[in-house]
Order: sequence, then C-alpha cells, then structure tokens
Amino acid sequence: MLMSLLKTKIHGATVTETEPEYEGSITIDEEIMEKAGILASEELMILNANNGARFTTYCIKGKRNTGTICLNGPCARLAQVGDKVLILCFSSFSEEEAKKHTPRIVHLDVNNKITKITN
Repeated sequence: MLMSLLKTKIHGATVTETEPEYEGSITIDEEIMEKAGILASEELMILNANNGARFTTYCIKGKRNTGTICLNGPCARLAQVGDKVLILCFSSFSEEEAKKHTPRIVHLDVNNKITKITN
C-alpha cells in the first residue's frame, strides 16, 4: 500500500505576478524549486493565506534568483500580487518509507529569498 504524505512545503511565499491569460500553472524561481526538491510539471497544492483559496496546479521553472512566484491561467484569479501562499507537494511512500519520512520545509522572506530549510 502506498501512502500520500507531504514531501515538501514552501512556507511564506509572496505572489509576485499573476498571468490570467497563460494556459495554467505556477511559475517558481528555479533556485527555490531546487532547494524544495520540486520538479517542473510536478503537481502542487497552493493555499492562499489571504483569502483561504486552495487549488491544485503544476509547476513551471522560473528564472533563477528572481524570487518569482507567478500564478498563471485560471489560478491567477485566486490570488493577488502580494498575497502570501503556502506551496505543498505530496508524494507516495510505502509504509516503511512513510515511517521514516520527514517533509522538507523551505522558509521564504517577504522577497521570496530562502531564509531557512528544515527537514
């Protein structure tokens, strides 16, 4: 049996852009993606701390060291520039793996710069 657990969380991200006319997804600074262990096209759940919206989308690699957190397509209507979001990534683990797993948490400051990473 496989269990779905939180693999990683990006905590305290600030939305820097919205692009409603784009096909859909979230663009994340490549550096943040790498530190969080998130791959391009990986499924993500986004939680908007400002308005309570929750939605699922996929990740697009953004330009490195820009702090980009851009909501694209329909999900762009669920946040505004400046909103705080939590970005969650889940993965499947065997029961044995699940017992040993600790999620990685990437903390960001107001400019989306990494301040700390915990496991």
